[in-house]
Amino acid sequence: MNNKIIFFLAIIFFTNFSFAETSKDTTKQQTKKTIVFQYDIMQEIAPAVWRHTQQSFEQAKAMNADLILIHMNTYGGLVDIADSIRTKILNSNIPVYVFIDNNAASAGALISIACDKIFMRKGANIGAATVVNQTGAVMPDKYQSYMRSTMRSTAEAHGKDTIIIGNDTIFKWKRDPLIAESMVDPRTYIKGIIDTGKVLTLTTSEAIKIGYCEGQAETIPDVLKLAKIDNYEIIKYEITTLEAIIDFLVNPVVHGLLIMLIIGGIYFELQTPGIGFPLAAAVFAAILYFAPLYLEGLAANWEILIFVIGIILLALEIFVVPGFGVTGISGIILIVAGLSLSMVDNIVFDLGGVYLDSFFKSLVIVVSSMFFGIIASIYFSKKLFDTGYFSFLALNTTQKLEDGYVGVDNTEKSLIGKKGIASTILRPSGKVKIDDDTYDAKAEYGYISKNDKIEVVRHEAGQLYVKKIVSVHTLL
Repeated sequence: MNNKIIFFLAIIFFTNFSFAETSKDTTKQQTKKTIVFQYDIMQEIAPAVWRHTQQSFEQAKAMNADLILIHMNTYGGLVDIADSIRTKILNSNIPVYVFIDNNAASAGALISIACDKIFMRKGANIGAATVVNQTGAVMPDKYQSYMRSTMRSTAEAHGKDTIIIGNDTIFKWKRDPLIAESMVDPRTYIKGIIDTGKVLTLTTSEAIKIGYCEGQAETIPDVLKLAKIDNYEIIKYEITTLEAIIDFLVNPVVHGLLIMLIIGGIYFELQTPGIGFPLAAAVFAAILYFAPLYLEGLAANWEILIFVIGIILLALEIFVVPGFGVTGISGIILIVAGLSLSMVDNIVFDLGGVYLDSFFKSLVIVVSSMFFGIIASIYFSKKLFDTGYFSFLALNTTQKLEDGYVGVDNTEKSLIGKKGIASTILRPSGKVKIDDDTYDAKAEYGYISKNDKIEVVRHEAGQLYVKKIVSVHTLL
């Protein structure tokens, strides 16, 4: 009897212990917060957005986020960047939701359709994804064809819903690919949604009606409530210091200042002997100019190479080639071209139609910056070295003619009438030896053989002129 009592008590103990552990696990599950990683896209879809997207997804993965929420308001941007972002979203192991705060136009529509769920604010819009150039003109059909297929495949990536009606099984797209295509192609007709000749743009209520929006929300907490996420923690993506510096350096105003610094550095370097701080400043400014543009995908290798070749040609013109001609002009043209083209988003060398307007804008920035850079360099050189704090570095003493100063060495002029021998053959130029010193000289007429006796007859423009001394024996 005692054994039965002990056995019964043991069953009660282990049952209560198991229930307590189960209760603890349930409590943990209830208290576990959903980690929501918020990433904002509130600007044009450009290379910087692609870099930020990659970083945000990596951060979300590192912190084991349960959800990535994109807070979007954009009028669109570059197709290739949008395509990279939508591929990143489609391949993400973490669910991605998007909250369209106001606009998801063009490239923004493509990114939004790639997300697992779409939520929109009242008065928001999604669509109008026709490919246009930077002036707003519609691109040829080969570009539209690519965008149409990309929009369709993005919608199809979300699969189909299975609907059973009686004995029939119907498969329906979660997001109709034809609706996605109609955001690009005005020829698409969908009964009750869009007529031919129009490009589709959906309001919030229209998007909800046709399954392109999961619900209307006014704030991010509203979005999470609609998604049935109550216990959550929002962690926002913050750009790194390096990204902030890059974003600052790609500003056109900063571009202009860097170009002025490059020109100023070169100018001051030419005014001082040797290689020093001005050249280092110019090189540093060039690095700050090209590096962010290269990371942005704007500056190509060949564009940077054009700039470097231009600098080399200009240096050859200044230090090697006498005068100023083709080499110097070519160098200046290549420098301007390299700086201007690096600011233009051209995948291939094409300055027609799409890129002409951007190239002209960048050309104006470069030329005007170079002009003001030269003016500023001349102004500051006078301020610094003539009357400024650095005036002690410049030689300001005037050597006047009346004080006995002359600009030409008169030593060779005193050799007129002196005799010597030819150290080399003079045809007509060569070298002569007079009083154990060797001088460059030129035969007055004909040529003079080596070791012939000579006499200095004149000195003109820094040049000695000599004649051969003819002996009496030679005349006979």
